[in-house]
Amino acid sequence: MRSISQRLLSPLAIACATMLTMPAAFADEARQVRIAVDVPYPPFEYRDANGELAGFEIDLGNELCKRAELDCEWIVQGWDGIIPGLLARKYDAILSSMRITEARERQVRFSEPYAMSPKVWVARRGEAVDPEDLASLEGMTVGVQRGTTQDTYITGRYRDTLDIRRYATADEVALDMESGRLDLAFINYPVAIEALDIKAEDGDFTQVGERINSPESIFGRGNAIAVRPRDEALAETFNQALNEVYADGTFQRLMEQYFDYDLRPASRL
Repeated sequence: MRSISQRLLSPLAIACATMLTMPAAFADEARQVRIAVDVPYPPFEYRDANGELAGFEIDLGNELCKRAELDCEWIVQGWDGIIPGLLARKYDAILSSMRITEARERQVRFSEPYAMSPKVWVARRGEAVDPEDLASLEGMTVGVQRGTTQDTYITGRYRDTLDIRRYATADEVALDMESGRLDLAFINYPVAIEALDIKAEDGDFTQVGERINSPESIFGRGNAIAVRPRDEALAETFNQALNEVYADGTFQRLMEQYFDYDLRPASRL
């Protein structure tokens, strides 16, 4: 038999009581965040000897999720479909060296920038190549990762000079450099160090020209976390966690674990 209090509850009261419990349930669901990452992209993200995701951005992302008390799951997604996958709700955020650009800002909402990795030209050691001298590039092939700021830069400035070959991943660019199918690569500086060993004095490849981070109209203000346009609260949650890891030196520690140069964007200096 129901108690007197139970019998006195009207259907409206029961409905109101049920609604009062809903925000807590939704809050729990909101703490579950799926983060997309393009693999491999060493040293930012890659699989270790055990097949587990590892790298600078994996460590950074795990730290951000811990501080924000988010239950995060990593989703591997190829770069070509990474923004469409976000908009299709296959995951909730992208933390994969995505530069803030005007074109992307029309599609997604960004956190504040957390890193800025320069781009470089890579050639075989001993090649007489000058990226500023178009005559020295005539007839050469260059590899870039499709859909990246590197692709935009090379296409805009060198499409009439170079044979541009586009790849799904930076790893594929490096592989074709090693096999001799490419004369040049235009890739992220840390990837060039990791995948093509450009710092080795006796290595096969070397950086030519200066490191490139401009113009801002192409390369943006830095790497940031992307979320869907309506997810302002999630972007702000990541911003607060990023401010914490910068303030207490955690970002510096992680950066120095993977890089021997400063990865911080101008806004964080």
